Parts: sequence; structure tokens; C-alpha cells
Amino acid sequence: MNDKMILPEGATFVDGVFHQNLRPEKTSKPRPALFLDRDGCVVLEAHYLHKVKDVDVIVGAADVIARANALEIAVVFVTNQAGVGYGYFGWPDFFQVQNEILGQLAKQGAQVDGVYACPFHEKGKPPYDHPDHPARKPNPGMLMSAAEELNLDLGRSWIIGDRAGDLEAGLNAGLAGGVHVATGHGRREGEREAALALNAKNFQALAANSIADIKQLIGLFS
Repeated sequence: MNDKMILPEGATFVDGVFHQNLRPEKTSKPRPALFLDRDGCVVLEAHYLHKVKDVDVIVGAADVIARANALEIAVVFVTNQAGVGYGYFGWPDFFQVQNEILGQLAKQGAQVDGVYACPFHEKGKPPYDHPDHPARKPNPGMLMSAAEELNLDLGRSWIIGDRAGDLEAGLNAGLAGGVHVATGHGRREGEREAALALNAKNFQALAANSIADIKQLIGLFS
């Protein structure tokens, strides 16, 4: 990581993991969060998205985020970014893409509270080579960090993603549940079955066509 790299507002690196707090004023009591995988869930999958021109927000995503804003539900991106770890692109590319995503959402009245991105992967290049980094989903590290930094109630929170690993991260963090969407990698053979198999006594695993459908599914929006 370049020490001279200019970070976005509210951003820092914690042990190599990107943390960004976009709403720094803490609430007096913990609030629930809507954790969102980014690529394939909020924006169309673009195979290691790193170019601004390829950013395409999924229809209905901004509406869901804006509704969460109105209900004082924190909205937090938790995204594995192995492309950085592999050396396919750098953090400045990630920052530019993020800025474009947040800008497109803002134009539709939607605000994000936090962004967490993990570059570590077992096949990553040093310093991002790690066999099982605690922040890389399905591990819960990014969600746990967000809970501490943004004052979140994990037990009332949900995660939305296109991979079973997204929901597994929610299960591992003690969330109320998760929704697997059929966008992005969500249509890959076995992904939905693996996601729904995570359903447990204290974790509800649901399915939806896309993020646009979740308001009718989960209790956060009722």
C-alpha cells in the first residue's frame, strides 16, 4: 500500500482492510444494519470491477437503500476485493469505482453509512496472501468491525448477497438472517442451495430475484 495514497473521506486501513465511515456521528443506541455485498448485488457483476465506465447500479437497489435510510437502518457495504490482492488493479481504482457508485446512489436519494473491503486471498500476492483472513467473507471480520465502529445491533441486522459465502458471513456474525439474490453469481449452480442450507434456529436464510425484492421479505422494513 502506498503511504502517499490519498484516501477517500472517512476512510482508513486497519491491518490492510479498507474501512470507511461515511456517517461519523454515532447514534445513542445501537441500530440494525443492512449489510450489502457490492458486486452482483448492488451493481451488476463486471468481473473484477475496476473501471468507472463499467459501474451499473442494479434497478431497485437505490430504492431499497433510501428506504433503509428513512427507517434509520444503517447501510453497509461489505465486499471481498480479491482483485486488489491478485494485483489486477489497485486501491485508487477501487476508490474511483466506489465514488461513482456512491454518486449514482446519491442522485437517487440513497446514502451508504459504511464501506468495508477485504483484499486478502489465499492466492493473493504479498502482502495480501493469507490462507483464511478473518475479514474475508464467509468470515465475519468486516461485519464485526462495522458493528463496533458504527454502533450496530448485529442481532437485528441482515445481509444481502449473491453468494452463499455472503450469508455465511452473516450467520457467523450473529445476524438475524440473510437473503440470497439471483443476480451476479447468484445463478451459479449450487449457490442458492448452499445459501438456503444455512437456515438455522437463529438465522433465517431467504431467496429473492434481486435486491429490489427484499423490502417485502424481511422484517427490518415492516
